[in-house]
Amino acid sequence: MRRNPVIPFAIIAVLGIVAMIIVSAAGINQREAIQNEEKNGGEKQEEAASANPEEMFQSKCASCHGGDLSGGAGPNLQEVGSRYSAEEIKEIIVNGKGSAMPAGLYTGEEATKLAEWLAEKK
Repeated sequence: MRRNPVIPFAIIAVLGIVAMIIVSAAGINQREAIQNEEKNGGEKQEEAASANPEEMFQSKCASCHGGDLSGGAGPNLQEVGSRYSAEEIKEIIVNGKGSAMPAGLYTGEEATKLAEWLAEKK
């Protein structure tokens, strides 16, 4: 008796199709959850980040200035408070500096909080 060589391939194909249906159904549920989160929770996340200057720094500044303020693409900010006042730092945050530091990453009260936090670094 010879076995039919097509049967193992058919089983694998059926299992693959079932797996794709399951993954697709899970993806649809996740997409709906993400959309609901964006509608309701997206604003809350930004508010929470704006409450803490260190979290604000980590979210928009650390990629250039390093997570520990040691620098990288941007300058070292570990002792920035000894070089600039809080007002000068705020002006740099709001208006940018040169072509490397973009303007408007934070404005208003957020920029003030971040500048005061950075000015303490001496």
